[in-house]
Amino acid sequence: MTGSAAIQASLYGSHALPLRPAGQVMQLERLGAMHQSRLSFMRSLVRRIMRERWQITPALMELDDQGYGRVIYRIQAPQGCYSFVLFSDYLSPEDRNDRVIATKWDLTMALVAGDLAAEVAAGDESYLQKLRDNVPKQEAGRVDSRVFVLSRANRSARNFDYVVEQLARGEQPDAAKIAKVGYLYRTTAVYGSGKLGMADWQKVQSHWLDFARPFSAEMFVCFMLRNFSLLQAEHIAKTRSPDTFTPMELGLKRYFGIGNSTGLGMAPYLINHPLLINRWVEMRELALARICAMAEPDSSVRDRFGALLQRCDQHTREVFCEDEWQENNNRMLLDDLQRLKQQMLEGITDWNSLLQWSTENCSLQGQELLVSVLLELYPTLVDELENHCCANEGMDLDPQMTLAELKSLIETHYDWALDIDFSQSEAKQTFWYRSEEKMEPRLGDCSLEPGADKQMPLGIGYLVRQCYDQLQAFADNEQATCAEFLLQQPQSRGIVRRIQAMSQTLFGEIRANLLDKEVLPMHLLRAKLAFFGVSKFDPRSKLWVRNTMFQGAPLLEDIGKPFADDWFMPLNPQSNPQTDR
Repeated sequence: MTGSAAIQASLYGSHALPLRPAGQVMQLERLGAMHQSRLSFMRSLVRRIMRERWQITPALMELDDQGYGRVIYRIQAPQGCYSFVLFSDYLSPEDRNDRVIATKWDLTMALVAGDLAAEVAAGDESYLQKLRDNVPKQEAGRVDSRVFVLSRANRSARNFDYVVEQLARGEQPDAAKIAKVGYLYRTTAVYGSGKLGMADWQKVQSHWLDFARPFSAEMFVCFMLRNFSLLQAEHIAKTRSPDTFTPMELGLKRYFGIGNSTGLGMAPYLINHPLLINRWVEMRELALARICAMAEPDSSVRDRFGALLQRCDQHTREVFCEDEWQENNNRMLLDDLQRLKQQMLEGITDWNSLLQWSTENCSLQGQELLVSVLLELYPTLVDELENHCCANEGMDLDPQMTLAELKSLIETHYDWALDIDFSQSEAKQTFWYRSEEKMEPRLGDCSLEPGADKQMPLGIGYLVRQCYDQLQAFADNEQATCAEFLLQQPQSRGIVRRIQAMSQTLFGEIRANLLDKEVLPMHLLRAKLAFFGVSKFDPRSKLWVRNTMFQGAPLLEDIGKPFADDWFMPLNPQSNPQTDR
């Protein structure tokens, strides 16, 4: 037993649950309409920190009046001790740049194994100095495998100084102003998985079990950055005016997140890790199927459902966005929410019927938000699925498979690829390549630019089509094996192995032609960011997007206190005073 059937059996016994079809779920535009959910990595991480009561304390805090200096947080988690190391430096206006070509930043930071503060307290600053020499250089520096995440961030030009000035004067920042940005710092890169000399994923997963889920360590660094940004702002304000300074109200403090700028560098991940993506989507779809099969909308759940729809409505209205395309998405979503509210008033007898109704009456944005809301209603049916977010990504080639079997796999699982007319020049006009200067993915236009011969193999549909056409040459001998075929077509080894492996899954392949002239990479970025758990998307072009992370999440001072895990779609606290609890 393999793939989805094995997972379902392990979770539900012999009772398989009906899942939404892959042809529906894995459409690129639908993936680009996904929203954060209980299974998003940020939510899962925060639940774990709060449930296990991690001890996170500033063990070394050397900041001057302007907030510059060095900081070490000690993190004592159930499976080990770690250090979050941060360097704050003056950044001149001419050096300020959020693009990947930047070489200097306001903050640079690293997540490190072991108790670095204890080493410094014992008089050994050698490793801290090594980090001081290299972490601020980011890509130009070099770290060792004791480090497993590296990142950097810049202050928000619109928020940071304003917040400091307000607190120094003894006043609170205006939440309406904060809502337009939502953060004090934004990170422009978070590196892990072996880059720049760091520990690779295999080492993290096997040695540091507190971070043994995909992107857990990277999300933790952003969580810590958010907490430090608030601490630093209060530190500067208090130092500037100790007699009038007032700390920030807790509700407003939680309303701050961390900004993030995400570009094409994230897009290829969804193509290059199909078995992992299959698992992430499968967990979400299994959660939805479980709710539809096992949960009934009683009166208390219907009340909660209505309250969440209202929260989503207000959250969306509070989103500030300059992009016309995203603004149109937000308007459609607000219309969908009104339809869902009306449908709720007319009566809901079961969730499956409501889902079907949404496919006929709502946009993709509304349909996928409904999925996230339903997951929010049933934590006891959903949260345990977070333990199944890892996957063995090995793809083994079956050389003895007959070509008749291989053709059948393509016709069954890649019918969407065979339906694309690649004879049209527009169908192959876009090519993906990696920049030699920054080793970052870029898009090229075959009709305007050279370089298609160096493109990254992200056009899975086209590769499948090529393989299928090559198989026609063996039409008279379909009992020939893949080994015989690959002796003549060795360049097809990778796609044959992928076809064989992915035929055992439901949701791994994105059903779109990524080489098409009109391809919209934003859908890929949105999908992965939704898995992370971000909100408030604000595209700056079709190639990169700003967003907000951890807005509404608990603070470090909330650890050990009662925790409701209810920070889905956070709202302006000054119009929602109950959030100050």
